[in-house]
Amino acid sequence: MMLRLRKLETLLAVVLTVTVALAKDKKKDPEEIGNRDVGKGVNLYSIEKEIGLGKALAQDIERQAKIVDDPVIAEYVNRVGQNLVRNSDAKVPFTIKVIDSEEVNAFALPGGFFFVHTGLLMRAESEAELAGVMAHEIAHVAARHGTRQASRGQIANLATIPLIFMGGWAGYGARQAASVLIPMGFLSFSRGFEEEADFLGLQYLYKTGYDPTAFVDFFEKLQSLEKKKPGSLAKVFSTHPLTDDRIKNSQKNIQDILRAKPEYVVTTSEFDQVKNRLAMLQNRRKVDDKDLNRPRLRKAPGGGTTPVEDGKEGKDSKSKEDPDERPTLKRRN
Repeated sequence: MMLRLRKLETLLAVVLTVTVALAKDKKKDPEEIGNRDVGKGVNLYSIEKEIGLGKALAQDIERQAKIVDDPVIAEYVNRVGQNLVRNSDAKVPFTIKVIDSEEVNAFALPGGFFFVHTGLLMRAESEAELAGVMAHEIAHVAARHGTRQASRGQIANLATIPLIFMGGWAGYGARQAASVLIPMGFLSFSRGFEEEADFLGLQYLYKTGYDPTAFVDFFEKLQSLEKKKPGSLAKVFSTHPLTDDRIKNSQKNIQDILRAKPEYVVTTSEFDQVKNRLAMLQNRRKVDDKDLNRPRLRKAPGGGTTPVEDGKEGKDSKSKEDPDERPTLKRRN
């Protein structure tokens, strides 16, 4: 009987090893995208709860941030993102919006609520570079990194905080509900999660048809920018630096798991058109911020200044060519 149990245990161990190996192989195969569960792991949040949480956080952000409502820019960024989502392991629908901000940034909240800053659009030199950053963020959502990270924090707290003083699970849940309102808590990932997002994001970029080397190229540019001007990147990047190891790992993954294609999409004319449109809108806004109808100071004869309105001279101003209008000093009586 004992011999049979040992044989059974051995057989189960072999099956488990094979299952894990197959899962790992699937994770390395871009052709299996969509047929693999990359979001497995300890998670105290259901998919429905994760979507509800992300929606609440997104509403808070939209109340505070300025969302770009230009239909051409918004539609283009959304289309690029949705194309990547279709070629990802994500199990939730995505809502993608553009934030008017100079920060070189993009972030995706749990449940598929995704924001791209205009600063990222302006800094990227090709559509593939833009798509690379977006693919990385989509990978965070597909792998459910936000809620898995939050779950780790909750479990760690449970190990150190006596629940009796918190009113049991209900009290702990209420306390946790207050803390999850801070988006950065769901955007600040462990190094392992960042590396996994690099790994998956590369595959999504490749599967969509973009040149995967653009992924590495852009992160190298950001790393160089941060070294030259520390603090120039958004907090979400500085919290988890773009280390040399991450860049080297991405280069290795391109060589090892991505079969070379005869051609890739690097950029499009539409990308250039949208960038130009955004630049024009930003320049126009800078001009519009000035009140062109306010009184301006025009230099008056003799070197003084007199407030004037466009097309009208000040009341006391005279022709500049009147020689009698030179400044003179008079003794006070």
